[in-house]
Amino acid sequence: MAATNKVRFQAVEPVRAYQRVVEQVEQAMLTGALKPGERLPSERELMAQFGVSRSTVREALRVLESGGLVRSRPGDPHGPLVLPYSPAGLRKSMSRLAQLDQLSLAELLQFRIMLEGPAYLLAARMRTDEQLAEMDAALAAMEQASELAAFSEADLAFHDTIARASGNMLIVVCSQVVHGVVLDMIAGKLAQSPQPESVMAETLDHHRQALAAVRAGDGALAARLAREKLYEYYADHLSADEQTALKWLVSEA
Repeated sequence: MAATNKVRFQAVEPVRAYQRVVEQVEQAMLTGALKPGERLPSERELMAQFGVSRSTVREALRVLESGGLVRSRPGDPHGPLVLPYSPAGLRKSMSRLAQLDQLSLAELLQFRIMLEGPAYLLAARMRTDEQLAEMDAALAAMEQASELAAFSEADLAFHDTIARASGNMLIVVCSQVVHGVVLDMIAGKLAQSPQPESVMAETLDHHRQALAAVRAGDGALAARLAREKLYEYYADHLSADEQTALKWLVSEA
């Protein structure tokens, strides 16, 4: 059985107290006072330390568990288990941020350009034969797709493989979040286009060029192609000032 950590918590204010409980536990994890594999005190002990009711403790544990930080069972005498880091928690938090109204399309595209360049650059140097095969398979699926949904799914699979080929988990998580948010935008543009087949063909041709650069180990070319395509694809949805800022990133990144 994992040892119970001896970290002590402070009593919290009763108004929305569960949030204060969550904050203290998260802070203890960030500082290393609580480590993966250790256990929080029992519910009864947490109630005493925080000075809150059982329902408040359970609500806090529910939030922590939904974030992938602990595994908890009501009444467990051993206390909730502190879980190791998982990208799932980061993915969930970033998804919430990306879906907030305050985050504009321009900000999403700027962030994606800053991600895509390094992802392609690293992928060109670090990709495996298996990952190249996955990229080939994604392109084949795009070629064979007769419906928009299938085309978009294969497109997403291609970008996901590029991100994984970078070998950087943060790039993988961030790319998945941003791609997920803009997937509807991709579908919308294709659906509204008078010639969706033409847009799909252009997108496929760009992916072929980028994959050729990755296969050849030319990361600089692959990164430039990715940035330029993002600008070309989305610039008409932005204001003149936003286009200027995005174009600067494309040329200087």
